[in-house]
Amino acid sequence: MNQETYRQSEFARASDPSVAAGSRPNAISDTLKADVRGLSFWYDQFQALKNIDLPIAEKKVTALIGASGCGKSTLLRCFNRMHDLYPGNRYDGEIVLLPENQNIVDKGIDPIRVRLKAGMVFQKPNPFPKSIFENVASGLRVRGIRDRAVIAGRVEEVLREAALWDEVKDRLDQSAYALSGGQQQRLCIARTLAPEPELILLDEPTSALDPIATAKIEELIEKLRDHYAIVIVTHSMQQAARISAYCAFMHLGQLVEFGTNETIFTSPKEKRTQDYITGRFG
Repeated sequence: MNQETYRQSEFARASDPSVAAGSRPNAISDTLKADVRGLSFWYDQFQALKNIDLPIAEKKVTALIGASGCGKSTLLRCFNRMHDLYPGNRYDGEIVLLPENQNIVDKGIDPIRVRLKAGMVFQKPNPFPKSIFENVASGLRVRGIRDRAVIAGRVEEVLREAALWDEVKDRLDQSAYALSGGQQQRLCIARTLAPEPELILLDEPTSALDPIATAKIEELIEKLRDHYAIVIVTHSMQQAARISAYCAFMHLGQLVEFGTNETIFTSPKEKRTQDYITGRFG
């Protein structure tokens, strides 16, 4: 069955209101950092996400997998309110940040503050047209920090955390564009870490990188997961299997199956998950 035939056969199922849009995932044993509850999302009149329920564990990596157009990146961008930048988009349901028990997609919550709590790293490195130092310091200034010594200390701290300090410590005043692609992506990770986020969101962070740079980013993710809740979108099932503790398979805007890495990749419960994992579509 090719992907187009599969999509057509599944479209009726996904569009049928009598079909549940994904059962509530079983409770996980790990402490939760966030809990997605009945989340739906619309691009104007188009419903891109349908009643998503998804627990996000603290200090673990949760991978979002699925074919192109399934809603992975749309869901990821809900966590830091990126969709608010465009008119006509709207949310229904909740993304509850814990332990504050705060619904971060509530209209009364400032999206700027949400973005400081849930930092995003994109598919292609996107450093600001500023120096290496100012790229990292920018989030601190948004938080209202003005003390130069405090900023300098935090910049060094997160550049070390991003495994970049030794490579750039003697050229912090140089343009970020002078760095290689892999270095730029680690700089963007450092920039994300600087405001002390509670969630790190990674949207295919290695898809534009060569294998050596990819390996360095994956090593970095393995270190960061000891301190942060991480949600990553990836098209690479091998990458998801290497670095994630939990995995969520999405299709046509629905969460089809959620479980541990081992369950999803070795004994999925849903036929659609098994078909994707085994390459029947996607």
